[in-house]
Amino acid sequence: MKPFPSLEIVQPMKGITQSELLDSIRPFMEFGPRYINVTCHRDEYEFREEADGSFTRHLLRKRISQTAVCAAVQAAFPEVEVVPHLICGGASADQIEAQLQDFKFMGIRNILVLRGDAIPGEKRFSPEPGGYAHADELVAAIRRFEAAGGGQRLFTLGVGGYPEKHFESPNLETDIQFLKQKVDAGADQIITQMFFDNAVFYDFVDRCRAAGITVPIVPGIKPLSSARQVELLPESFSIDIPVELTSEITAHPGDAYRIGQEWCKAQCRDLIAHGVEEIHFYTMGRSENVVSILQDCF
Repeated sequence: MKPFPSLEIVQPMKGITQSELLDSIRPFMEFGPRYINVTCHRDEYEFREEADGSFTRHLLRKRISQTAVCAAVQAAFPEVEVVPHLICGGASADQIEAQLQDFKFMGIRNILVLRGDAIPGEKRFSPEPGGYAHADELVAAIRRFEAAGGGQRLFTLGVGGYPEKHFESPNLETDIQFLKQKVDAGADQIITQMFFDNAVFYDFVDRCRAAGITVPIVPGIKPLSSARQVELLPESFSIDIPVELTSEITAHPGDAYRIGQEWCKAQCRDLIAHGVEEIHFYTMGRSENVVSILQDCF
C-alpha cells in the first residue's frame, strides 16, 4: 500500500470565516489525505461579581464548535473522512450519548477517543459528574451505545498513544498497560503523540506488540516552526527534543523554520522506509510547512 498522510486541525477561534477555514485546508487536498481529525476543546467559564457581591458563572466559548467545523469540512471535501475528537472532560454520559447521536446523524464513522486535559486551575483532570474518568471507559461506553442500538458497529475508534509515556504515568510500561486497556475496551487504532526521534517510536511499537497490542499504530509528527517551540513543546506535551535538533536551532534561531521542516522531512522518509503506511500530521492551524513536507515525501 502506498503511504498516505492524515491531518489534525484545531477548532479555530471565533471570528474566522468558513471560507478562511476551508482555504487553510485546501492546500492539503492534492496529497490525498484519508482523513482530517478535528480537535475538541472544553468550554471555559469565568466568574463575575454582581452588584450584590455574589458571583455568577458565565460560559466563555472562544472557538467555533467542533460540530460546525466537521460539517463545513464534510461539505467542502466529501472525499475525505472527518474524524472528530471525543473527550471525557466536560461532559456527562448523557451529553456524550447525545454527541454520538449527532455523529451518527452526520454520517461520521470514525472518532478519536481521548480523556482530555485538565482545565486551567485544575492540578489534575477531574471528570464531569456522571461522566468518564478515562478513555478506556469512554471507548467501552461507545461500544455499549452501539450494542443498545442493535449491535451494529457504527464507529471505528482511535485512541492516543504516548511513545515517551503520558506525563501522569509512573513509567512507560504502566502507560502501555493503560493503552492496552483502551484497545481491549474496543479501540481499533492508535495515533501517537508527536515525537522527534523515530527510534523512540520504533521502540514504542515493539513494546506495544510485546504487550499484546495488535491494532495499527500510526505515528503522529509535527515540524518545529520556531526557536521558541524548543521550550514550549516539551513544556506543553512532555516530550523530548533530540540534542542534535536543539543544538542546531540554538546555533541558528533565525533559521528554525527551515531546520524544523528538514528534520520532519527526514523523519517522514525514515518512517516510510521502515514500512509505515500512514503518517499523521499535527498542523496546529498552519499549512505552509506541512504542505512542503508532503510535497517532498508523498
